[in-house]
Amino acid sequence: MQSPTAVLLVKFKSSLSMEQIQDVVDSRIDQFRALEGLTQKYYLEESATGEVAGLYLWKSPEALAEFRESELRKTIARAYRTVGEPRVEVFRIFETLRD
Repeated sequence: MQSPTAVLLVKFKSSLSMEQIQDVVDSRIDQFRALEGLTQKYYLEESATGEVAGLYLWKSPEALAEFRESELRKTIARAYRTVGEPRVEVFRIFETLRD
């Protein structure tokens, strides 16, 4: 497997319960599995703030850019009923600890 070269973090508060958030994840997971350039996605919960996040590992900056323009990405806020705008951060991986 090719090592990822780009990371996307999307973090937000949701008006949904964690059970409802899990239902949304379950209903959309195959769409994310189908993204060819996505090597891994972690679904995260920050218990101190109640925020949830998606941490995406991408094969290339181009694959990430393609996702950022996709309809799937555009539906995140609506699907998770975010409170306010999600915080979006993009990182370039310049070194890894392990292969």
